[in-house]
Amino acid sequence: MPRFSVIVPAFRVQAYLHACLDSVLNQSFKDFEVVVVDDCSPDTCGPIADEYAHRDPRVTALHLPRNAGLGPARNAGMERATGDYLIFLDGDDTLLPDALQTIADRLGATRDPDVLMYDYTRTYWSGRSVRNVLADRLAEHGPASFRLADRPELLQLLMVVWNKAYRRTFVEAEGFTFPPGYYEDTPWTYPVLMSAGSIAVLDAVCVSYRQRRRGNILSTTSEKHFDIFDQYDRVFAFVDARPELALWRPVLFRRMLDHFCAVYASRDRLPHPSRAAFFRRATASCRRYATPGAPAPRRARLRHGLVRLGARRTYRALAASRRIGDSLRRGTAALRRAVRGAVLQAHYRLQLRLPLRPRDAVFATGGDGGYAGEPAAIEAKARELVPGLRTAWICRPRHASTVPPATRTLAPGSFAYWSALARSTYLVNDGAFDRRLVKRRGQLLLQTHRGTPLKTVGTDLLDRPAAARSTDFEQLLRDVDRWDFALSANPHSTLVRERAYPSGYTTLEHGSPRNDVYHRTGPADVARLRETLAIPPGTTALLYAPTHRDYRRVQRPALDLERLVRVLGPQFVILDRAPVSGRTRTAHPRIIDVSGHPCLETLALASDALITDYASLMFAYVNLDRPVVLHLEDIEAYEAARGTYFDITAFPPGVVARSQDELFDIFATDHWRGSRSAQLRAAFLARFCPYDDGHAAERVVRRVFLGETDGLPLPVPPSARRTALPPQQHPAGARMSRG
Repeated sequence: MPRFSVIVPAFRVQAYLHACLDSVLNQSFKDFEVVVVDDCSPDTCGPIADEYAHRDPRVTALHLPRNAGLGPARNAGMERATGDYLIFLDGDDTLLPDALQTIADRLGATRDPDVLMYDYTRTYWSGRSVRNVLADRLAEHGPASFRLADRPELLQLLMVVWNKAYRRTFVEAEGFTFPPGYYEDTPWTYPVLMSAGSIAVLDAVCVSYRQRRRGNILSTTSEKHFDIFDQYDRVFAFVDARPELALWRPVLFRRMLDHFCAVYASRDRLPHPSRAAFFRRATASCRRYATPGAPAPRRARLRHGLVRLGARRTYRALAASRRIGDSLRRGTAALRRAVRGAVLQAHYRLQLRLPLRPRDAVFATGGDGGYAGEPAAIEAKARELVPGLRTAWICRPRHASTVPPATRTLAPGSFAYWSALARSTYLVNDGAFDRRLVKRRGQLLLQTHRGTPLKTVGTDLLDRPAAARSTDFEQLLRDVDRWDFALSANPHSTLVRERAYPSGYTTLEHGSPRNDVYHRTGPADVARLRETLAIPPGTTALLYAPTHRDYRRVQRPALDLERLVRVLGPQFVILDRAPVSGRTRTAHPRIIDVSGHPCLETLALASDALITDYASLMFAYVNLDRPVVLHLEDIEAYEAARGTYFDITAFPPGVVARSQDELFDIFATDHWRGSRSAQLRAAFLARFCPYDDGHAAERVVRRVFLGETDGLPLPVPPSARRTALPPQQHPAGARMSRG
């Protein structure tokens, strides 16, 4: 008996069925069967199902003699299912990687409830993914399992069959089946949830719900949408047959009214001549099942009341007036924004006529984020070395807490923001300032960049549309022409960026200020950082920090971290900073989610080794003289989409794995921290970190803010540098110099 039976009905989904079935068969969890039900589909769904059944014994292909609809197709699949749990997946949707393992783990943790509810993401044809906006209803707090009465808010979630796992013996004991017709999920999900003796939730995205441009059944104009009335008749008949469920009637009544109104409001579901008849049927159902005691939101009360009264003309007039009102509100809001924008620009033009403030400096990082990166390191050193300097940091309000108390925060687009841009003498950014910035005579703009470039940047992206996306290269060059200074960490960065960002600025090849912290942090500080990240004492922490993939719209992890921690054993933990779209990360006691941590330097200091791919973090991390492992499984695709400035496999900072199995072997054999790893790291450090000695920020501040050109601190040779040791130095087989 397999753990899961995944039932996949298929009708006119030939373009998506391969992806659907592959998403199941490629799961890391293997104890399942797949029942594909060909609902007499006129396309190639049947042959596709046969193809998969032929090559994988876990797949069963059923062929219905005539088209029966989604509900009967699922019933046919259930009759063949033998798994502990039933999982339904529509033929145009997919499971996310590791979804079954995540579901299995949660079932085990909650002692096999009757129903487990999990989350989904809507995936659009453009590749954009949006998580369910009511995801907070799935918070894993309180008892592991419960009844619906304990968490009635679960009824606010989308009432579909495919966001739940059902214990098969529970389904069979209750005799649940799907009815024919549209909206067949309605008389299944409500009775199942109301009857379940135990329900559990999983706060993780497990299903990618495809939003098709055309062809979705429920967006098809048809009188079959009248089936919704029969489906709610079935729901209320189920409740009436079980007196103990009477408490749910008010809630069901309100949900029914909401559902009727949603179908009626949709312009592409009901044929125009049928709309009046639909409204009459809705009124009849409301009068039949009217149940007091279910308070509706204020905005819905009038709408519900008009449906119950059968006042269709008034309902239409109300809907029209609301549309007009919404348009007026949007127009008023747009006018308000336009007026405020004009006033702000008038204020900015006035400020541009006032004298510069010679001791004012504005700092920012790309996207108006928190206090981090090269600008933060320079700002801190500037406050230390420049007498009377007043600094300000541009950031969104949610990041204001990251800014030191001595530094003023500026909200983007505010009056203070425009005043500071107009009158500050020093402007420092690792990205671009507002395109409306007017660079004044006497202002100095320092572009710090972000790390050392391995991947293609700037105008070199002109022939790489997948990576450039919507980059405005003319605006990019206008921004570059504002630069007075551009920071460079090494000769490689200088040569690349002077070509990729062509203009008349001065390059400051002084090192990377953000890396100074690696040479100024002691073991006690590292121990404290590890404690704040909940890294168990005595364990080896691996930081997994791959880069964004330009050729993928949806970011998915390239490495199976759960399998890796099993290979590594109990003395290892993983700090997971992989970019992931549309799902929560799998909970595991030895995988620590640090995706939202604001400071990459903290994570690097707290770790014992780095696993990455093409991320510029590798150029900074070697300053710690700790092992680096590169996982380059998709290097051909990455090179084709983004491009790199040199072959990282020919000159890596550590050992290279071209597959997951090879990476696991590297750790299993301890090759990751052997002598070869140390030799590669030392060569990489010598080439790319000649000025990263703990004094880079000082050199930059003295040159830009104090105007010093001579007597700047000379670079400290690598052999004499001090690096931050971990609290207990693990036998890494690598040099850990103290200087």
